[in-house]
Amino acid sequence: MTKVPITVRGAEKLRVELKQLKSEARPKVVKAIAEARAHGDLKENAEYHAAKEEQGFIEARIRDVEAKLSNAQIIDVTKLADQGRVIFGATVDLVGEEDGREVSYQIVGDDEADISAGMVSISSPVARALIGREEGDLVEVAAPGGRIAYEITQIRYI
Repeated sequence: MTKVPITVRGAEKLRVELKQLKSEARPKVVKAIAEARAHGDLKENAEYHAAKEEQGFIEARIRDVEAKLSNAQIIDVTKLADQGRVIFGATVDLVGEEDGREVSYQIVGDDEADISAGMVSISSPVARALIGREEGDLVEVAAPGGRIAYEITQIRYI
């Protein structure tokens, strides 16, 4: 399998979620199943069926998170030499050429992306347009709403 890039923060979030699922959610649903079994006939026991369904969701999520962590290539951008170029994990400050609006994006893995937090996926049009560029470069992004032009004002490896 190919390795999938992820930031240190993203990997830690996955580890925390996995620990929570295994140490809290899984035992809680096992207990709920045991309590529902104690109520008698399982064929018509809605509590039992709901708990079993929840158990299936939890186990699937555990497998999903474990797979993501096993295929992750954790990249700590703070340990990389300052190359002056936009790379995975870098935080890039931009100014819109048309409206002068300032935005800041960190380029992260697909599973970490959260545009409201300023984190864009490495496979997004914005990240693809920024990778390899330098401060002062003009970048044109082919966004779903049309082309957007930005100037890179600062690149930070934080």
